[in-house]
Amino acid sequence: MTEIDYRNVTGLVHSTESFGAVDGPGIRFVVFMQGCHMRCQYCHNPDTWELVNPNARERTAEDVLNEALRFKMFWGRDGGITVSGGEATIQIDFLIALFTLAKEKGIHTTLDTCALTFRNTPRYLEKYNRLMEVTDLVLLDIKEINPEQHRIVTGHSNKNILACAEYLSEIGKPVWIRHVLVPGLTDRDEDLIKLGEYVKTLKNVERFEVLPYHNLGEFKWRELGKPYPLEGTKPPTKERVENAKRLMDTETYQDYLNRIRS
Repeated sequence: MTEIDYRNVTGLVHSTESFGAVDGPGIRFVVFMQGCHMRCQYCHNPDTWELVNPNARERTAEDVLNEALRFKMFWGRDGGITVSGGEATIQIDFLIALFTLAKEKGIHTTLDTCALTFRNTPRYLEKYNRLMEVTDLVLLDIKEINPEQHRIVTGHSNKNILACAEYLSEIGKPVWIRHVLVPGLTDRDEDLIKLGEYVKTLKNVERFEVLPYHNLGEFKWRELGKPYPLEGTKPPTKERVENAKRLMDTETYQDYLNRIRS
């Protein structure tokens, strides 16, 4: 069997961020992959949706890793590389290659995913397990626990996403669950309660946080000539955020920092 040269495996990269502070522990080098099947109403990166994008670049895993290593001095003990999107697992071969090279250098690896591509089948799991072997942490977005509302929010079912959450729990892969709180869309009390109850059934959740909606990506919709579905929607009030935290028994990033430092 021919050994794979992971250095030359290529992926379509939308962009990179040198000093990500909210995409995993510590300071992260964040790689945004091109391509996503979701059509979330609040998406702040709609320019990553289409696989064909003139602003995206085909890059090798070695090239991306070398760029990341330029910033390693800033990562400290907890930082590392996070791959996001778009939906990163659409390009799973590139993820395996990049994370394999990163682990060879002792770098902490984080996958930020909506998990729509997940399939609990032997053929898919063979490759997914290879990815998990070189992934230290998964950031899993659960947009909505209610299946009908999930279709309204994203245009897709949440079946595969929940199947992924349960599989990651079975294999004991560390996970941070994140839920974006959008007024009038993903902040219904009954759904928040159900989501909180669901997350408590998982055995691998290290953190569970509420991410308040913002409209900072609205200008990208306009640039793409797309009507912004949430035009006029304001970020949730502090009271609604606290309500969601209470109903789901969750924590913010600052709560998490306070807990691990105490």
